[in-house]
Amino acid sequence: MANLSSSFLGIKSPNPFWLASAPPTDKKLNVLGAFEAGWGGVVWKTLGSQVKNVSSRYSAVNYGNKRIMGFNNIELISDRPLDVNLREIRECIREFPDRAMVVSLMADNDRESWHNLIDQTEQTGAHGIELNFGCPHGMTERGMGASVGQDPEIARMVVEWVMEKATIPVITKLTPNVHSVVPAARAVVEAGTNGLSLINTIQSITGVDLETFDVRPNVGGQSAYGGYCGPAVKPIALKMLHSLSKNPVFKNIPISGIGGISTWQDAAEFLLLGASNLQVCTAAMKHGFRIIDDFNSGLSNWMDEKGLKKIDDVVGLSVKKVTDWEKLDLNFHIVANIDQDKCIHCGLCYIACEDASHQSIQIEKGMPYNTYTIKEPECVGCNLCKLVCPVDNCITMVEQRVAPEYLNWPEFQRRGMKLNDH
Repeated sequence: MANLSSSFLGIKSPNPFWLASAPPTDKKLNVLGAFEAGWGGVVWKTLGSQVKNVSSRYSAVNYGNKRIMGFNNIELISDRPLDVNLREIRECIREFPDRAMVVSLMADNDRESWHNLIDQTEQTGAHGIELNFGCPHGMTERGMGASVGQDPEIARMVVEWVMEKATIPVITKLTPNVHSVVPAARAVVEAGTNGLSLINTIQSITGVDLETFDVRPNVGGQSAYGGYCGPAVKPIALKMLHSLSKNPVFKNIPISGIGGISTWQDAAEFLLLGASNLQVCTAAMKHGFRIIDDFNSGLSNWMDEKGLKKIDDVVGLSVKKVTDWEKLDLNFHIVANIDQDKCIHCGLCYIACEDASHQSIQIEKGMPYNTYTIKEPECVGCNLCKLVCPVDNCITMVEQRVAPEYLNWPEFQRRGMKLNDH
């Protein structure tokens, strides 16, 4: 059986799944419940300056039959008294010494405030600190959260202050509300952060009530930009994770992956693209803490099937499979094939290809149904017909190379080759 134990920056946990800094980690009651359910660790909801939260705080994007495809919140950092949080952190560590306890922090933008907050946090026995440079709402108006993460030089300065004081591992949580996460990540690494985590939430508006015209979430007829998370942000998180994983600057910097992890398959994808630790929030808020059972068993079984014995064996295996577009093989070619035995003759593939792609599907009118076949010379292998087909494995893509050798765009140009028919 695969070994799921984790040692992230030397912070040990029985599995790589930590609850991310959020409402599920803002009090002892929740955290003990998570530990009892089997979570490997938590990042305690951000501690910092006094705040006052509003009501309501959450909204969601549903799509088709799927509820909470995306999740939005305008909740600020912890509004509970600092001394209560610190006491409860200490008590949780005492009751579950084998679980990771990392505390998210967001101090005022001065050295003394950061030093005081770090000192108080370390006295709890916490195993690590996560710097919240990503919260995109509320705290930004105070020059905190994402305002820090969006300015590499300010982020560098704050991390330098932190590293003057911290004696336990420091993780810097990056904001996705930037063109690229690389400049801020580079700055905080140069300033000495021990690890990185990404992504924090994406600034968003989830929708408008068409009856009342109120924007969600509704706070007495008004709303504010919120932080978007959940399954909808996973592709963005994976891209940003990969942009760091492929960069030699971050070769020795452990990364905690965050952003729409809802299944063990999602978790495996984050590991394959370079995360060595995983943080989850929305899935636990939607399904409860017991979802950890599926994460652990699914990831373990998959690793066994693949002959991967420990988490480190998985980390980064797919990083090299993403390259620059111009390095892709132009001679690799696929065409669609429709399994007539599985086809339900709905015509979705034909409509999509005819209206939005390359008119590569032949329709043969008939009774009681039409028949669809691929016009292979016209098919560019775009996948659209396969994507819209409602029947699994009815449409498959079959490799038909243009030529046996590898040919990229620079070589194509160097040889002066003519553009193909597509």
